[in-house]
Amino acid sequence: MNFDWHGAELTPQTLIDSSYKNTQNVRRFLLSECGPAFKFDRDLMAWIRDGVGKTLGDVVDEWKRRNHN
Repeated sequence: MNFDWHGAELTPQTLIDSSYKNTQNVRRFLLSECGPAFKFDRDLMAWIRDGVGKTLGDVVDEWKRRNHN
């Protein structure tokens, strides 16, 4: 069964799997973790979907690294 990216409670430990979707739920989570400057861009999206196992916490860390926060 695929993960419910629209309604599930998300945490930094949430695993990104092949069913990953950029939902409003994901955006709200990332805004809460990264701050109001958070936004998706093509490079970040490619990094998220590169097939390497990662968590939403990894996405937060990568966005902060790229944006020097």
